[in-house]
Amino acid sequence: MSDPRNSPNRAYPLERTRNIGISAHIDAGKTTLTERILFYTGMIHRIGEVHDGAATTDWMEQEKERGITITSAAVTTKWKQLPNPGVFKMFEGEEMRVNIIDTPGHVDFTAEVERSLRVLDGVILVYCGVAGVQPQSETVWRQATKYNVPRLAFVNKMDRTGADFNKAVSELRSKLGANAHPILIPIGAEDQLKGVIDVVGKQAIMYSDAEKLGSTYEYVGLTPDQKLIADAAYDDLTAALCDVDEQIGMMFLEEQPITVKDVKSALRRAVIANQIVPVAGGSAFKNKGVQALLDAVVDYLPNPLDIQPQIGHDADDLDKKIEVSPDDNGKFVSLGFKLWSDKFVGKLVFFRVYRGKISKGDQIYNPRTRKRERVGRLIQIQANQHTDIETCYSGDIAAIVGLKELRTGDTLCDESAEMLLEPPTFPDPVISMSIEPRTKADQEKMAVALQRLSDEDPTFVVRTDEETGQTIIAGMGELHLEIIRDRMLREFKVEVDSGKPQIAYRECTTVPADGEGKLVKQSGGRGQYGHVVLKMYPSERGKGITTENKIVGGTIPKEYIKPSMDGILEATTNGIIAGYPVVDVHVELVDGSFHDVDSNENAFKMAAIFAMKDAFKKAKCQLLEPIMGVECTTPDEYQGDIMGDLSRRRGRINSMESRQNASIVNAEVPLSEMFGYSTAIRTLSSGRASYSMQPSHFEAVPNNIVEQVVEARGGSRRGGV
Repeated sequence: MSDPRNSPNRAYPLERTRNIGISAHIDAGKTTLTERILFYTGMIHRIGEVHDGAATTDWMEQEKERGITITSAAVTTKWKQLPNPGVFKMFEGEEMRVNIIDTPGHVDFTAEVERSLRVLDGVILVYCGVAGVQPQSETVWRQATKYNVPRLAFVNKMDRTGADFNKAVSELRSKLGANAHPILIPIGAEDQLKGVIDVVGKQAIMYSDAEKLGSTYEYVGLTPDQKLIADAAYDDLTAALCDVDEQIGMMFLEEQPITVKDVKSALRRAVIANQIVPVAGGSAFKNKGVQALLDAVVDYLPNPLDIQPQIGHDADDLDKKIEVSPDDNGKFVSLGFKLWSDKFVGKLVFFRVYRGKISKGDQIYNPRTRKRERVGRLIQIQANQHTDIETCYSGDIAAIVGLKELRTGDTLCDESAEMLLEPPTFPDPVISMSIEPRTKADQEKMAVALQRLSDEDPTFVVRTDEETGQTIIAGMGELHLEIIRDRMLREFKVEVDSGKPQIAYRECTTVPADGEGKLVKQSGGRGQYGHVVLKMYPSERGKGITTENKIVGGTIPKEYIKPSMDGILEATTNGIIAGYPVVDVHVELVDGSFHDVDSNENAFKMAAIFAMKDAFKKAKCQLLEPIMGVECTTPDEYQGDIMGDLSRRRGRINSMESRQNASIVNAEVPLSEMFGYSTAIRTLSSGRASYSMQPSHFEAVPNNIVEQVVEARGGSRRGGV
């Protein structure tokens, strides 16, 4: 009997719906795995390869040319667990709807992973069988932890020389702290990869060598050696389940027989509760182990009814929390998690429905803008293919065409159920550059292009430099900005010239300081008067700007408090060392005075800005620079040269390890020293070394470098510090 929360008109009930993502470090095989899933589920009839530019989910021209994923692509498919006489399957014979989002692995496009994980119910984390847990793998793991997303690990590339499944599982435990337990163990490795051992079912899944597409496989009994491996893994798994699942723990203590059904049910509960991470092995490129992985997705990853209810906040009282559970019959609530400009249909808003349903022609309400809009078109997304649908139900991921004034992370709901869902959070840009249109005709088109691109990508920021009048674009890395410029040319036909990339420095205070600002202007008639006294304190790194009103006795009238706070915040956008934003300070508004006639909001805002500048001069400000976590993989003979070069770049070597005749060097290096590093590392290693990097933290710039930064910024220190 279907759950009463399901609408009778929906094609797949909530229990048979899976919303999953596929995430990993760059080049671990996410897109290849997605392509195989689409092939084996019958959504495509020919396997496309990433290196040929033919993968379904890498549809952008830039993705095809570079062989990397740049934007997350959504696809929908279906999967039915095939009957297996020897082993119980939890959903045997039931067709499941699986919504998949293939995400980028490159750190420059981490926002795509962030917003995808915010709306997904489960995720397959892909790891390379040779490289194991890589830096971006750790970032993705932390993102999944932040949103409490249940996960399944897939150790890919088991066909490659040097692949080691057990080492990858060990790194999952040691580097990520995962309670990882194999459920599908590869049979053989490298060119001897034949199939996988089903640990729970205690059988082997063998692929036919004669059949290259991986569609033909059979369940067979285990050999004595395979049985030893399966028994040991099964014992470890059941012991782990007894520790985290009360139901199977009681069965074990009472010496009741534990069946395959009991183990699978307990493992499903443990995965949904984020207590165990099942690990599967295989090779997407060589078409082995993908079908068994799909069975594991169905068996262990949650449906929308399994996950914790979303917590919304009342739009008028943010402290008031509202639970949102999946129910087609409830009032409509959804989250718009991605914007995209499509050249055929215009502005697309990707959204996840958490409650209720929405149909073409219905009214939709945005609590942030307090505006209603009509739903003109609903689209089911298949990468870059669009299929019109009439209705979207709870648990579904789809797109709406043509909504205006919408930002990434906006809640879309029924007006009578007004609330705000928690939006995804995004990192600040770390690199910027100036751009200018080549011709007069490009000027207007450039403004439109930049507006659309910044609407789509929350980590891409556009601003105008007040001193020079230049347009400054900022993003997550050189590749990010290169793709932006390429899209401007291809999609918007705008040619631009760009300046040298600049680092997004920050400024901070190191000691508490008092500040006083006064604006007094009298030129006949009504004048200007504002007077503000404040105290400034350094905060913990990453705390941001915080303010507190400590005015007592009405020394500053209530109506001038907000303008004073606005002035404080505005002053933090330009520090006094080199004009970079000030971060991590706490400011208390403590005193001031006013004039009955001459005081106004603008006067108090300006007085607060003067008070902040005064405090900055006393607060011993420091310049901060972004530090990158860098991992270099190099043959042993080049290790010394690589380490020496990193040290010359002001890098700190944190660790070294050996892995399959290669050295892994982990270091922290200022971003300003990493420009052009890809060419340098190739030169040092005769093209045999590789590296990856990701933002780590901000650190104080050494004094001898500060002068160079100030000079490059504007020629002199702005506040004379």
